[in-house]
Amino acid sequence: MREFDYERPDSLDSALELLGNLRDKARVIAGGTDLLPLLREDMLAPTHVVDISRLAELNFIRNEGGLIKIGAATKMRSIEQSDIVRRKIPMFADAAQLVGEIGVRNLATLGGNLANASPAGDSAPPLLVLDASATIRNRKTERTIRLADFFVHVKKTILQPNELLTEIKIPIPPQHSGGAFLRLAKRGGNLISIVSAAAFMSLENGLIKTVRIAMGSVAPTPIRIPTAENVLRGSEPTETKMREAAETIKETIKPISDVRASAEYRKETGVILVRRALEQAYMQTKGTRT
Repeated sequence: MREFDYERPDSLDSALELLGNLRDKARVIAGGTDLLPLLREDMLAPTHVVDISRLAELNFIRNEGGLIKIGAATKMRSIEQSDIVRRKIPMFADAAQLVGEIGVRNLATLGGNLANASPAGDSAPPLLVLDASATIRNRKTERTIRLADFFVHVKKTILQPNELLTEIKIPIPPQHSGGAFLRLAKRGGNLISIVSAAAFMSLENGLIKTVRIAMGSVAPTPIRIPTAENVLRGSEPTETKMREAAETIKETIKPISDVRASAEYRKETGVILVRRALEQAYMQTKGTRT
């Protein structure tokens, strides 16, 4: 690991001032579960590391104005255990529980997991189907974007060197809605998802009013699957229709073969995960947890 200056600002404004001055020379650290391995292997060589882990302004979970707001420095373990998250968006509490082992979740932050922009990141697919948005700040401006527009490519987001992801906003789902997140990982391995799928569904008069489907580890970024969504929207949530929708993911996803799985395996198991996620989401629209 190369030497760097360690900075620990005492406020969000101070952190943004540092990033504005240092720009490409700095890297942000909160939990460090993604950054530290890269520093140890000299895959990154910043002159400064800016620690935001103790900024109370970035560590919160709130229910405000029909939104669940989660600060970027909030630990995944806190999300998993949050009463607010469990009551209002239970699928995200379930998903947070799958981000690494408990020791990792006690360190890893939501903002870090998203900003790392791994195609296999487990927090992104459930947030995509929950229609989450991201708040991004620099020392002069603030902007809020759909999370679907946050990811650019493998390990790349729209964040500029002088910007911080500060908050994730999640609309509270309506009645007669449900969601599910499922993933496949090697047992006894490093828990990185081989493939993952999230689904959200709401009903009106017995028909599917809203449906969103997202996947991880099947493209350079976590992605929505609009072809599958279009099959279901306005239809009855039958088993046949959900199977049909799941099959269409093969038209959209572009998985790779690597040491964890082949592209074909990811396609076939992806179909199964999407179907099961849709089935579980539908059961939850009726108030049933599976």
